[in-house]
Amino acid sequence: MSLQCPRCHSPNVASFHHAMKVGAAIGTVGGVVRGVSAALAGGNAGGMLGAIGGPVGITLGSVSGAILGGLAGGVGGCALGAQLGESLDRHVLAHNLCLLCGHRFNLPA
Repeated sequence: MSLQCPRCHSPNVASFHHAMKVGAAIGTVGGVVRGVSAALAGGNAGGMLGAIGGPVGITLGSVSGAILGGLAGGVGGCALGAQLGESLDRHVLAHNLCLLCGHRFNLPA
C-alpha cells in the first residue's frame, strides 16, 4: 500500500519520525539508568557468584552485573520509547509531508 497525499493524491510523500527518534533516545537513557541502578542494587548476587574467585571475582561479578543490567534496560527502554513515539507520530503529529503540494497530514485512523 503506497501512501498518497489526501489533498492532491500525489504518491510523493515523505514521512518524518521525529517523536519516534526522540522517544527511543529518551527510553534508552531511562532504561540504562534503571537497569544499572537495579543491577547495582542487586549487585550482591553478582558479588556472591563471583566470591568463588576471591576479591577480583567479586569486583568482576558486580561490574558485569551492572553492565548487563544497563544493556538489558537500555534495549527495553528503547523499544518502549520507540513504540510510544511512533504512536505520537502516527496519531498526534502531522508527520507526513507531500513533496508536491506541501500538505502535512496524519495517517488515517
